[in-house]
Amino acid sequence: MQKILSVLRKACEKYNLIENGDKICVGLSGGKDSLTLLHALKRYQSFSKEKFSLVAVSIDLTNGKNDYSDLEKFCKDIDVELFVEKSNVFEVVFDIRKEKNPCSLCANMRRGLLNSKAKQLGCNKVALGHHKDDFIETFVISLFFEGRLSSFMPISYLSRMDLHAIRPLIFCDEDDIIRVSKAYPIVKNICPADKHTEREKAKDFLKKLELSYKDAKEKIFNALIHTERYNLLDKIDNKKENK
Repeated sequence: MQKILSVLRKACEKYNLIENGDKICVGLSGGKDSLTLLHALKRYQSFSKEKFSLVAVSIDLTNGKNDYSDLEKFCKDIDVELFVEKSNVFEVVFDIRKEKNPCSLCANMRRGLLNSKAKQLGCNKVALGHHKDDFIETFVISLFFEGRLSSFMPISYLSRMDLHAIRPLIFCDEDDIIRVSKAYPIVKNICPADKHTEREKAKDFLKKLELSYKDAKEKIFNALIHTERYNLLDKIDNKKENK
């Protein structure tokens, strides 16, 4: 956890992710990434020079059929209030719309519900569990499936909701998350599309790439954020320098 806290702190300071008085809603899916994020933010809260508050929100995609008792206990143990928001996302995506490529619609619906609940709770920021590997994989997906150079940002402003989405784990390797998350109450992913997504294809592609090019993922990541190369995060750097 110390390594994760170190890179989380680095991201928060580099991109000004957390400020005094923030009320942050952590999107808690019950997967390893979001559980690690919530625990790390709670630990960071104890020594951060910025004073901020935390709540957690889980979007129940099954409209009450999922069991969240283990997540509720986890949140209670670390003293973070959890709100479970029921929804019929799975019904809409798989039964009504019968989406062949369901991930995009599902993600948009989940984000909309999460952001709405965050606003209802008086939050000004939503924290998401995307990490370094997600950042690289999203770039690969955009490159090969959309024909563009793009990935998510460590912080983005959602103007329609007047919220900022932050990703404090953007410098964190997935392998480190896997190691610490073994102690967490992981909620089993019941999505029918699990392990059959474009992201899984991107993961497989990167694994194969590293067989021929050592540290390929790390080199891609460094190329994307390096100020003298093609820097996808330059808007954040420039914004901070111009303050």
